[in-house]
Formats: sequence, structure tokens, C-alpha cells
Amino acid sequence: MSESSNEMPQLNIGDIVTGTVVKVEEKQVLVNIGYKTEGIIPISELSSLHIEKASDLVQEGDTLELYVKRMEDDEVILSKKAVDAEKAWESLEEKYRTGDVFETEIKEIVKGGLVADVGVRGFMPASLVETYYVDDFSDYINQPIRVKIVDLDREQNRVILSHKDVIQDELNEKKHEVLQSLEEGQVLEGVVERLTNFGVFVNLGGIDGLVHISQLAHEHVEKASDVVAEGDTIKVEVLSVDKDNERISLSHKRTLPGPWANIEDRVTQGDVLEGTVKRLVNFGAFVEVFPGVEGLVHISQIANRHIGTPQEVLEVGQQVKVKVLDVSEKDERISLSIKELEQEQEASEVKQYEKDEDQSGFQLGDFIGDKLNKYK
Repeated sequence: MSESSNEMPQLNIGDIVTGTVVKVEEKQVLVNIGYKTEGIIPISELSSLHIEKASDLVQEGDTLELYVKRMEDDEVILSKKAVDAEKAWESLEEKYRTGDVFETEIKEIVKGGLVADVGVRGFMPASLVETYYVDDFSDYINQPIRVKIVDLDREQNRVILSHKDVIQDELNEKKHEVLQSLEEGQVLEGVVERLTNFGVFVNLGGIDGLVHISQLAHEHVEKASDVVAEGDTIKVEVLSVDKDNERISLSHKRTLPGPWANIEDRVTQGDVLEGTVKRLVNFGAFVEVFPGVEGLVHISQIANRHIGTPQEVLEVGQQVKVKVLDVSEKDERISLSIKELEQEQEASEVKQYEKDEDQSGFQLGDFIGDKLNKYK
């Protein structure tokens, strides 16, 4: 330098000076600060994070703001870390106070969590990384991540970060938005999240609603897995919304064609169907011929003889053949008969018997006729 020694700046411990990097060694950096000797930044004073060699952080020609940490004889020990930390703490205290979300980079994986560079060493416990369990954190190294500060203590040099809280806040906001937008009667698509013995929970894009097992299908459902599986996308209708308790009741059944839809295309008068006796009443029997479709066999149509009660002939659960007398989609009604099938069966048997008789009678007549002719 051209300055004489009496023009050298006065340096004191605690001063902040600006210097230019003149040499980068493995474990220290030499800096020109306009003093009679070059300042030394030990590697431990370069960053609050662990670095292997000084060149990982600074290069020759870099201009740095530095804190005068120690002066021994003509040796000046400087710290970049102290200046960065001072600036960082002011910023971190403000972010902590306001709950700001900001982006940082993960620099290390340590026991129990991750370390981020937030100007000082920020620690993120493993439990605060995601809303779910993470087995391997290697993908997070040198990656940007959005965080908020959940605990701060300058005296203890403690900064606790959370990415999980950021995600949770966003989920809660989304949940609130979806909840406010829901109305009774809306038809939406959702993803089946969870099956239980009483129904299924469906994610509507931020909040779950319950489809009770009775609302899964028009027919009786024994267990939810008979109808849906986790991960299925299904249509649902909103039955009710309790915004205070965040409870949503849904129906999948209401989005499906009813069991009676297009019944007249599937069944016509005179068809013979198989069904199951579901209920016996004093005026007849209800027989299920399709899932959710029951037809009435009036007591007068149960048997080809007079009966006092349907129980004399039928029992619940019995499989029976029935003939369709009449069908109406509008009235959701099918009239059925067992008696007509019995009568037809009897008539068929009689006809077959008569046919057999006719054939044997005819042959016998021929035989007798031949014999008689001989006596003519």
C-alpha cells in the first residue's frame, strides 16, 4: 500500500471492516483490510455451518464485511460469521414475530434432523420436516425448502425451523376454502381415502367427507370394500355440511342411476325372472328380481289354489321363479305371479300327457283296426 504507517486506520476489537480476499488457503483466508498486515479469517469464522475447506465459500477478489474479533501483536483475526449472524438475527427475529414463510437451503443431515443456512445455523427436527414420516433425508441436501421459525432464542443461539407447519397451514387454508364453498346438493368428485366398517372417507380436495355405508349403493352393502377401494375417484352428492364441526355427509348412491331406471327396457310383461323372497305381508310377498327392485306377488297370485297366508307356501330368502304381469318405472312397481307359471306348467304337463295318450291310442286303434279287418 502507498499509505504511510501513521495514516493506517485505527482498529479495535468489535469494529466492522470491509476487506478484499487476497488468498484462500485450505483452513483460512487472508484479507486486505487496508491495515499494515493482512487480516486472517480462520475457517471456523467463515460460516455458522460446517465447511470442509475455505474455497467452498469464498474466492480471491471477493469483498467481505468482517468483524474484528481479536488483535494479537500485528495479527488481526476477523470473522465473517459474526457479521452474517448479526444481520441474520435481526431478520430472523422479525420473521419469527410475523410468522413469515421464507425459503432456505438444507446444508447438512445431522442426528435427529436437518440443518439449514438462515444466516446462522437453523435446525429442523425430523418430526417437523413433513406431515408424513420420512425415512431418508438425502434428497433434501442443497435443495430449497419453505420454512417458518417455530422457536427462537438468540442467547442460546437456537433457531428451530419447520417445513411441516408451512404445509399444515396451507392444508388448513385449503380445507377452510373447500368447507366454505360446499353446499347441500352439490355433486363433486373425490378420492376414497379410508374405508371403515361404517362407510368411507372421501377427500374433496382438502377436506374429508363421510359416505355412510347406507349411501354407497342402492342395494344393501355388507362391507364398503365390496363397492369401492382406497384411491378410487368417485362421484358424491353433498347431503349436509356442519361448518362449525367440519363434518360433511356425502352420498355416492344419489349419483348412481336408481335401481328402477330404465326398468321397462329391461323387463316386459310376460318375462319369467328368478328372484328372492324378501318380505311376506298379509296381502302377498315382495320378491327382489334385480338389486334394489322388488315386485309384489299378490296373495291371489302365489299358488294355484286358495291360501290363507303367504307363509303357507313361501319363506323369506327362498329363491322363486316369477312371471311379470305388469311393470311401471314411473310408479316403481312390478306385479308378479307364481300361480301363472304353475298353471302353465300344469297345462304343459297335461298337454304332454294327452299327446302321449293320443299317440298310444292311435297306435292301438291301428292295431285293432287291422285285426278287425281280418274278420270282415
